[in-house]
Amino acid sequence: MVGSLGLLASACGGDDGDSGGSTGGSGTALEGRGPITFATGKDTSGNLTNQVAAWNSQHPDEKVEVKELPESADQQRQQMVQNAQAKSDAFSVLNLDVVWTAEFAANRWVQELPADQFPDLGKLIPATVDTAKYRDKLYAVPVTSDGGLLYYRSDLLKAAGVEAPKTWDELKAACTKVQATPAGKGLGCYAGQFEKYEGLTVNFSEAVNSAGGVVVGDDGKPNVDTPEALAGLQFLVDGLKSGEFPKASITYKEEEGRRAFQEGKLLFLRNWPYVYALAGKTDGSSKIAGKFAVAPLPGKAEGGVSTLGGHNYGISTFAKNKATAADFIKFMSSEERQKANVEKTSQAPTWASLYDDAALNKQFPYLAPLKASIESAKSRPKVVKYGDVTVAIQEAAYGALTGTTPPKDALTALQTKLSTLITQ
Repeated sequence: MVGSLGLLASACGGDDGDSGGSTGGSGTALEGRGPITFATGKDTSGNLTNQVAAWNSQHPDEKVEVKELPESADQQRQQMVQNAQAKSDAFSVLNLDVVWTAEFAANRWVQELPADQFPDLGKLIPATVDTAKYRDKLYAVPVTSDGGLLYYRSDLLKAAGVEAPKTWDELKAACTKVQATPAGKGLGCYAGQFEKYEGLTVNFSEAVNSAGGVVVGDDGKPNVDTPEALAGLQFLVDGLKSGEFPKASITYKEEEGRRAFQEGKLLFLRNWPYVYALAGKTDGSSKIAGKFAVAPLPGKAEGGVSTLGGHNYGISTFAKNKATAADFIKFMSSEERQKANVEKTSQAPTWASLYDDAALNKQFPYLAPLKASIESAKSRPKVVKYGDVTVAIQEAAYGALTGTTPPKDALTALQTKLSTLITQ
């Protein structure tokens, strides 16, 4: 867990520049060519090997070695932070969650990137480029984006005469109607990512935003002790308490939820676009291939609001062969590579043009609404002490979901905690 980390290095105030030198910094050129490493979370898609092999075949003297980290985002971040604090050159390119930019940049764990060396940034969805910046300077390049989607059993909804829900009340009503049919008997209603890890921060934030609340306002100040935020948290708490959401979902991360949905145990699932390709496989690994569809997330009174997800590639400040690292990032973020990745994994690209690609839309009919979701998505708090902030959110939300803390008390305590962690 993120909470097991010791105190992080203090953020550097004032100028973001660096005096240069062998360890790199914003004032150091991207120099050096040769083999590099790529630190990334566990590749559940199975396609990363193909992407890296395409680079290696073209660059035999600058090969990339994949350093696969755990499946959990918290554990990935922990290993990257520990590597940076040790000033180790073991990781060259880092596959960063979009919310880690401020922390890694402020602590000078990643290299500032010359924007003029990445001319395609203007062709990406602007919201994704914003996640790669800190104090208006570029520290990474967006390679995949993410918006939450509602996966549902289209066959069972159709048989019960139910439309895809747009509100939480409609979702619960749909569950009741489908579960009353022979085919829906014993089926779990809904699940997201409710285990105490980064996914819970995402799901909590989406619930709050989808009820009209915020975790942190546009002014950069926490504002989570509100009736709107309480309504969002209460939706999750009531679902678990009533049994509408399976008891096991309190242990779900992305993969546990995906597997439950693919095994035919859930009617609705909140998850990311990557699930589409895996759930649609016809090799026997999915029991619901051809029997599901996707819709925008529901909300309290109308459509819900997704949390902006995705991954950016940055260069470790302590890496060798930074020129090669920069070229590898350009290669992996190119339109050609992103299209190849979408085709194999259904992961959301950052190139705006790919959402209008006719062939891709035929293969993945959710691309158009997904683009709109990403463009209107809300970011998690963009703060230097993000590791501490997300732990505070997880602890408050998990305490409420498990019945340890009343939801109102959890939000009051969270407001106090965030006020001490977030300073402007």
